[in-house]
Amino acid sequence: MNGRAIGRIVALATAVAAPLGLGLAVAPAASAAAVTTLYYSSSGAPDYLGQIDQGAANWNAAVTDVKLVKRTSGATIKFHEIHSGGSYTNTNGHGRGDIYLDTSQVAEGFDPTRIAAHELGHNLGLPDHYTGPCTELMSGHGPGTACTNAKPSAAEAAKVQSLWVNGFAATAAASQKVAY
Repeated sequence: MNGRAIGRIVALATAVAAPLGLGLAVAPAASAAAVTTLYYSSSGAPDYLGQIDQGAANWNAAVTDVKLVKRTSGATIKFHEIHSGGSYTNTNGHGRGDIYLDTSQVAEGFDPTRIAAHELGHNLGLPDHYTGPCTELMSGHGPGTACTNAKPSAAEAAKVQSLWVNGFAATAAASQKVAY
């Protein structure tokens, strides 16, 4: 049976069922995947509000299974501003964590939007890949201060998609500290 014939059958079944108040089952592939919303707060890093928002927007543009939304209270991802020791994240790798943005790294020339997006990547479940090229967000500080790419690569986005396809139901990793 060709696609046109199947379409006619579905249309006919819908036309008959609707007046009778009968619902039709929709195939799983036809329904939209659920989106998991994660809330972040940038209030603890007041010098980098715009850069943090841009980092979150870059992830939101790259993935569809998870969405990062700014919130002033009740956030599970919280940004903090520190002045030494390097930027890092304490996270479970699945939507919870504290991100520490180091102002001294920014003063050295590292891009704060890249740092924010990179650390959000850890909260979405990605590990560091310091030997990677600048096109990989999770290469962190590896490519040096000239690298300002703050967008995840297609491979990084695909990995996050696979980690969040089942929302919070996926197994969360143990709490870990990951440095930029």
